[in-house]
Formats: sequence, structure tokens, C-alpha cells
Amino acid sequence: MKRIIRLMLRMCGLIVLGVALLGVVISQPTFRTNNLSGESVSAEKLKEHVVMLSQTFHPRDGSHPENMGRCADYIVAHFARAGAVVESQAIHFQGRQYRNVIGRFRVGQGPKVIVGAHYDSCGDTPGADDNASGVAALIELAYLLQKTPPGQEVELVAYANEEPPFYKTDQMGSAVHAKSIKGQKIKGVIVLEMVGYFRDERGSQQYPSGVLKAWYPNRGNFIGVVGAADQGEWINAVKVGMKGATDLPVYSIRAPAMLPGIDLSDHASYWPHKIPAVMITDTAFYRNEAYHALEDTADRLDYSRMSKVVVAVSAALRTL
Repeated sequence: MKRIIRLMLRMCGLIVLGVALLGVVISQPTFRTNNLSGESVSAEKLKEHVVMLSQTFHPRDGSHPENMGRCADYIVAHFARAGAVVESQAIHFQGRQYRNVIGRFRVGQGPKVIVGAHYDSCGDTPGADDNASGVAALIELAYLLQKTPPGQEVELVAYANEEPPFYKTDQMGSAVHAKSIKGQKIKGVIVLEMVGYFRDERGSQQYPSGVLKAWYPNRGNFIGVVGAADQGEWINAVKVGMKGATDLPVYSIRAPAMLPGIDLSDHASYWPHKIPAVMITDTAFYRNEAYHALEDTADRLDYSRMSKVVVAVSAALRTL
């Protein structure tokens, strides 16, 4: 009997050890952090961008190309004002034309880092968090790059056509962009996908698997760095670059694409081209119950913490 008990204890110990090791691989815990950043971003400016995109240019989906064009013009104007070298990348679909907006800083200065965010929304939804928040962050990131030029080339891309009916097709804006940079020297890609919704209540953060609750917070008060299982180095580099730049907690996850949520944005468009790419996110529907709903409005976002996301991404760009 004692032998059986010892065997069971050993098996339990192996299971616990296995779960712990899996947690280390997936969450990549680290004590390394960046220095506290001296940069700042106006919460009011972020809100202005979100209101413009989610209200003034509403609806901004594929069936309203005129509003999509107005969004693109708005982004072009801000990129140009921030001193970027700006160009548009045309996308043709069923007789309609859409475009990615590209803003480059320090052109030709070594392997570049790409930061992107899609500016369309799902159907008739306002899409304040999804993804006016990401575009607002991208615009304000451009102004930070103007104030303190990066040590390498940084390419900002506002993507058209992330949402249905384009999602995971060749007409997806990020798919078009990923194909166009094939052969270029790219360090990696950072995609901003829903970065403005935060919750402090216990139980406000959900996960695609219950086991993840053992390694991650149950409050939706952090920002996540999400990537594929084979891209641990890039995931960790981005996370370390963001951690400590502000007081906003930063967590990461590296997991197979089959885990729900891991590949649900523009970053996945770069994986077939062997380009490392991560998603910076508030975790979308695992936290924000207004995902793809009419309730995804500008008044629900936390612009103060959203500004910290922008500062953290800017700080990471200085270290990558």
C-alpha cells in the first residue's frame, strides 16, 4: 500500500512539474525590464482620434469605401504632420479600392521594425476598441518617433480590410503588406489590436483555457503580448522592452495558433513569410464584452492606460 501511495505521489509531482514547466514556456516569466520612460502621450488626443474614427467616420467597413477613404486621409495627414515618409498601398476588391497607409521613419537605417493596426471596423459597429484604439495609438506613436527618432527604420502601417469579408483572404490589408515586403530585412512586426479597454474588478479577465488562470491575472488591468509558439524570442524581446517603461503590467503568451485568440489579427499575416510578428492587445473578447457589438463606443475606453501602452511600445522600439 505504501508503495502505491509513493507511486501516486511521484506521479502527482511529475504532473505538477510538467504543468509548471508548461507555464514557464507559455508565459515566459522574466525579471528583466526596461527603464522608466520619460515620454508621455495625451489621453485627450487619443480620445479625439477614437471619436473621429468611431463616430465621425462611422460606419467604416468594406461596404462603405468612402468612409474608409476618409479614415485613410485622416491617418495620412497625421503621419505627414509627424514627419513620416508617407505612401499608400492600393487594394482592389470587386470594383472597389481600399488602401493601406504607410509611414516610414529613418528610412534605410538597418533592418526595420513594423508596427501596424487595422482601421476598419466590423459591419455597422462603432469599433472604438476594435480597432480605433489601435489606430489612435499608432498615430500618437508617430508623434513620439518624431520627437525622438529611433535608431533604426520603423514602418508604421494602418491596414484596411482586417474584418469580414476580408479576414484571412488575400485582400486583407496586412496580407497585401506582408507579401509586398518579402525579401526585405525585417526584425519583426508589432500589431496593435484593441488596446484601450481595462477592468479592475476581480474575475473581469477570461482566457481560452481554464489552465491559463494559473499563470495570468484574473483582473483585466494589463496589456498582453501575443504570439505563436515558435516565436518566443521576438515575443520576449517586445515584452521586456515594454515592461517597466510605465507602471502598466505587461504579460505575454506564446502558444499554438490553434489556441483560440492567438492568431486573430493582422500579425498572423506575416507568419507564412517567416517574419516574427506579435499582437499587442487588451485581449479583446476575453475582457471586452462589447467586442463586435454596437456597444463598442468611445466612452468605454480608458485613455490614461491606453496612453501607457503607446509609451511602452515606443520604449520597446528603442531596445529592439
